[in-house]
Order: sequence, then structure tokens, then C-alpha cells
Amino acid sequence: MPARSTFPSPIPADEVRRLFVEFYRGKPAPGAGGHAVVPSSPVVPHDDPTLLFANAGMNQFKPIFLGQAAPGSALAGLKRAVNSQKCIRAGGKHNDLEDVGRDTYHHTFFEMLGTWSFGDYYKKESIAWGMELLTGVYGIPAERLYATYFRGEPEAGLEPDLEARDLWLGHLPASNVLPGGFKDNFWEMGETGPCGPCSEIHFDRVGARNAARLVNAGDPNVLEVWNHVFIGFNREEGGGLRALPARHIDTGMGLERLVSVLQGKPSNYDTDLFTPLFMAIERITGARPYMGRLGAQDKDNIDTAYRVIADHARALTFALTDGAVPSNEGRGYVLRRILRRAVRYGRQTLGAKPGFFAQLVPVVVERMGGFFPELKQNPQRVMDVVREEEESFGRTLERGLRLFEEAVGGGGGGQVPGEVAFKLHDTYGFPVDLTQLMAEERGMRVDLGGYERLMAEAKEKARAGSAGRFAAGVGPGGGGPLVLGPEAIAQLQRLGVARTDDVDKYHGREVRATVRAIYNGENFDEHVRAGNQTRAVGIVLDRTNFYASSGGQPGDMGLLEAADGRRVAIAGTIHPEGDKTRVVHVP
Repeated sequence: MPARSTFPSPIPADEVRRLFVEFYRGKPAPGAGGHAVVPSSPVVPHDDPTLLFANAGMNQFKPIFLGQAAPGSALAGLKRAVNSQKCIRAGGKHNDLEDVGRDTYHHTFFEMLGTWSFGDYYKKESIAWGMELLTGVYGIPAERLYATYFRGEPEAGLEPDLEARDLWLGHLPASNVLPGGFKDNFWEMGETGPCGPCSEIHFDRVGARNAARLVNAGDPNVLEVWNHVFIGFNREEGGGLRALPARHIDTGMGLERLVSVLQGKPSNYDTDLFTPLFMAIERITGARPYMGRLGAQDKDNIDTAYRVIADHARALTFALTDGAVPSNEGRGYVLRRILRRAVRYGRQTLGAKPGFFAQLVPVVVERMGGFFPELKQNPQRVMDVVREEEESFGRTLERGLRLFEEAVGGGGGGQVPGEVAFKLHDTYGFPVDLTQLMAEERGMRVDLGGYERLMAEAKEKARAGSAGRFAAGVGPGGGGPLVLGPEAIAQLQRLGVARTDDVDKYHGREVRATVRAIYNGENFDEHVRAGNQTRAVGIVLDRTNFYASSGGQPGDMGLLEAADGRRVAIAGTIHPEGDKTRVVHVP
């Protein structure tokens, strides 16, 4: 493939991605078994309990690395692969959420251009082809590239990777080949899993200088663009390393950073991956145009808000498309934090009107749906989920902000009491990290110790309050277990409450549902269904994942969580007598 004639070049991001895939499709040589193009796995790893989200391209290939690929499966016999993987790093070992908006190169969602060799070629080919692509195809000047190698870790019994060092010296001057420690040059996917030494490739945006001392020093003008991982170990439970039966290659290059390099832009957010979103944010909110300011220069936080909102819109659109849902647990809680962080910036900093965030979903679909067609399958569902979450948080946002303002006053130092942080979380649905962010903007910090103590007390009270309530009797007047007969069935029919969809009762998955009626100890009626009654002893939903008491098997216990974060502990689940089609959840 001919070298590019100029650098930098206004090459579109879609073309950058295409060139990468096509280059490796032809390696080692056209017609001689090039890299197979493997579609990205979902960003939600439904079959891998060790991960909140797919955080690297190699996640879907773990069975190959571990020698566990099932015979006859799509992975069996795969020797080389290339793709662009959807990734989210917003929880667990790799968490970039707190850095998004503060700088110009961190993201919760990003694309990882990746290549793999499964027991086939190794370091020599990986390094040589990497340099050929960067300098020969993309036209990047070699003198602006720096490569690192693992210098070893004697205490862990790991030798320095002199083989990688010598291979890099065949492509770069010695001043541009640098040793690195365990943190930067030994890659691990998570607490357990395949791992090994790696070589990072860094690019100097400035050029015409020796930037070796700035590599891995946090300088935004000297950034890592590609990591070549030489996988030879598996990190076991307990921390030990076990040698794998075969050696593998796993490389990952962030598309966003590469595009900024090739387009000659000072940051990822100045590329055509983000400009359509910025234009939409400006149009929807009426805010001034994005100016790329950082830190003290961004006094009004408007440019920070642009970056946060654009990044988070991409992350949520992909995560919800791939099957995740916001909740108060696990990955669902991470998504809720992301959404509320974006909504707070939009409403408070940009003056956006309610519902603004959901309007960005079609922009993400339009920009990314060409390469990821799954985004086009049901974008309306994604918009509906985002709108519902946004509206729910919006109802309490203003009151929560007022409480925060009353507590901190003018700010400028000091501490936000743990009681305030707890009330913001418990009453208004503010994740504590959002409270920390607001406090930091005022030059303050949060009393996390006090917050965590109150959270622990609240959880203990909730457990004690729900224990045994169903067994003790919650029927009308508190006498005996709740029994609903023909009169209750007639009331439900009068209200138009149809059968409960309980297909999920055998799977235990979290489901989203709508309250159809509430029994107040005497009857079901319109006032109760409208939420005007505070004494609830039976809740009917349109769908449920609870198994109702039947055939001697007790009903499920669990938790109902409202959109505003309020929770109801369910101590038992029943059918009305003579009616197996409706399910009543009993607190």
C-alpha cells in the first residue's frame, strides 16, 4: 500500500479505521492467510462475570489465550485476527471516568483498533508491521515515535524484554527506545486473566526535539497511541502467574488518539469523531461554541461540559444498545453515574432544557452506525431509556443542587458534611462521586467517612426492617398473611390491569416495569394506582422477574427500585386466589 504523501492529513476517522483493517487483512501476504476480520463483541460482556464492560479488544478471545476454545466454535482454529472493538473503561481495574472532561484524551467509551496472533507470529512481525503501518501507510515521521519495552521485575521473577528492545532498535534510534516498569510495560486485562510484557508506542505532537523524558510523564503532547502486548502468562486467583501453553500477540490502538495524530489536531475532541456531537450540543442547549479550554482557562466549565456530555452520550448509546440498563447495582450503577454526571453538566453548566441528553442519541447513531450497524436496530428504545432516566434525575436535580448550595455556601475550602452527601444520594439520587465533583469545583472535599458510615447504617436498617415481615403477617389490619380473593380480582379487572408478564421469573435478570395497581389493605382503586396512598401492602406490575408462591414453593423475596432511586423491599410474592395470571408483590 503506498505511503501517504503528506502528514498531517485531513483523513476522515472512518478512513483511518478502514486502512487499519485492510492493512492487516492482507498480512502476512495477500492470499497467504491474512488476519480474519472479526466483528466487535458487545460492550456488555454478558458471558464474562469478571468484567463490568468490555475494556479491551482481547476480551472475546480469552478462551483462545487460555486454551479453552470449544472445538467447532468460531474461535477454534483462528490464527490471526483484526478488528475495532467497542470499549468502556468506567469501572473496575481500568476506570477513566473521573478524568473525562478534565483533559482532552480520556474517554469512558472509545474504539480499540486491535490485532491478534494466537500461537502464530510473535514479536518480530508485530513490531515490523506496526512500524510499516504507522510510517508507510499513515505517513507518520519515524523520528516522532518512541517505543518502550519491559525492563523486568526481579521480585516477580520476570526478566527484562531484551528481545523487544533489540527489535525496536532495528526501526528507531536508541534515544527513542526506552525501558519501562511494571505499571507501564506489563499489561493485564483485570485482576485475573491473560497478561504479559508489552511495548507502547508514543507520538510527539511537537516534533523537532528529543521528547524521551516526556514519555509516560503525563505530557498531553507526548501520548501513547499503540500498545503491543506479548501474552505469555495467565494471572491466577491469588495473584500468581502461570505460563500459557502458547505465546500470543495482542495489540491495541485507540482510534480517537490515532485520528487526532493523523488529522494534526491538538486533542481527540477536535476530530470529526466529536465535532458532530459538539455542533448538536451547541444547537440543543444554546451554549457558546466549544473552544477547547482546560483547567483554569475554562473558568465557566463550559468546555469541560461539552467534553463530558459528548463522551457520555457515546458510552450510554453503545451500552444501552448492547443490552445494559441503568440501575443501582454493578454496571447499571456505573451507567446511572455516567448519565447523571452528563445531565448535571448540561442543566447546570450549559443551561440545557429537560430532555436534551436523549436528543444526542440519534447523533451518535448517525456518526457511528455505518461501522456498528447494531446502533440502527432500535435507537428509539435507547432514547426512551435515556429520556426516562434523565427525567427521573431532573425531577430531583434542582432540589439537590439547592441543598448542596445551602450546605457549602460560597465554598472556597472546607468540607461537605457526610450527612449532606448521604442525603443527596439517598433522597435525590446523586452518586457520591458527583457530589465530590461539585465540591471540587468549589475547592472543597467531601467527608467520605461520614457518608460511608451513614450508608452502612441505612443498609442495616433496611435489612432489619424487611426481615420476617411477610411471615409475621401483612394482611388487612395486620392479621395473618395477605390473601386476595375474587373481590380483589374484580377490582383489578375494573382498573384494566392485565396479566403480569412473568417470563423472566426463571432467569432472575433485572427487569424494568411499570406499577399498575397498589393494594392498600382494603382494595385496589384509581387513587392508589395514582400514588396517593402511602400504605402499600401489595404491588402489581406489568412485568416481573419474581416467582409467585405456588404449589408449596414460597414466593421470591427481593427489591423494587423506583426511577428516582427509592426502594421497596419485597418480602414475598403471591397470586390472588383463583388467578394465576397476576402477581402481587408484598412488602
